[in-house]
Amino acid sequence: MLEFKALTKRFNSNVAVDAVTLTIPQGQMVGVIGRSGAGKSTLLRMINRLNDPSGGALLYKGVDVAKLEGAALRKWRSDCAMVFQQFNLVGRLNVITNVMTGRLHEHGLVSSMLQMFSARERAFAIRALDRLGMAHTALQQTDTLAGGQMQRVAIARALVQEPEILLADEPIASLDPLNAKVVMDALRAINVEDGLTVICNLHTLDTARAYCDRIIGMQGGRVVFDGAAYELTDEAAREIYGAEAGEAFQEGLTSTSLGGHSRPAPAPVRAAAVG
Repeated sequence: MLEFKALTKRFNSNVAVDAVTLTIPQGQMVGVIGRSGAGKSTLLRMINRLNDPSGGALLYKGVDVAKLEGAALRKWRSDCAMVFQQFNLVGRLNVITNVMTGRLHEHGLVSSMLQMFSARERAFAIRALDRLGMAHTALQQTDTLAGGQMQRVAIARALVQEPEILLADEPIASLDPLNAKVVMDALRAINVEDGLTVICNLHTLDTARAYCDRIIGMQGGRVVFDGAAYELTDEAAREIYGAEAGEAFQEGLTSTSLGGHSRPAPAPVRAAAVG
């Protein structure tokens, strides 16, 4: 269970996240919505400590993540994988090498620099790619892929970390509706099949409603809505988005199936694949 206790982030005089208090149980898929500048990305980046909190506490299994340092912090960042809007892949490397960088936390400096991954780790990476429908691209140079394909590679990289929590910061913001649907289907399948907690920042209301168990709405750094997807009425959404509500309604996926809800997902990649 992930517990936010008055979690706060300030940038000089600007309060980006203002005393957020939440509890997220293990295995829930959560969508965080709100206008640009509402604090969504800052909140996610505090979870895996890309941003350090200015105040409050963030507890996972009773441990205050905000106080972790050194090896304990590195371990937390491997347990809490993150997928970014801009993929954060190395374009000149092939796909499988990009995926295997998700295992660097298991290696020392020398083996990491020399990319000395084991045969089992390579097999694990292939299985992760296969799950995302990308195994056929394993030896392809990454910058030759389309955007939606790159995001699936980034998700495969997150999977090989064997995380307990998967964070996705605007994972479909730069994708067309078809590729956005493929990526959201994959995230939902991971949530359902692996029991991972998945927390996504999303711009579009239709997407949040279709894929998430729970929706958290932010405005001005504060949580102004917290409820089940069916409780996010158009009226509540207008309170979150204000003048931008029309845009948020219009930019949803053109085809919103429930992904992991409505169809069987490929078999999950199990931790036993790596010795």
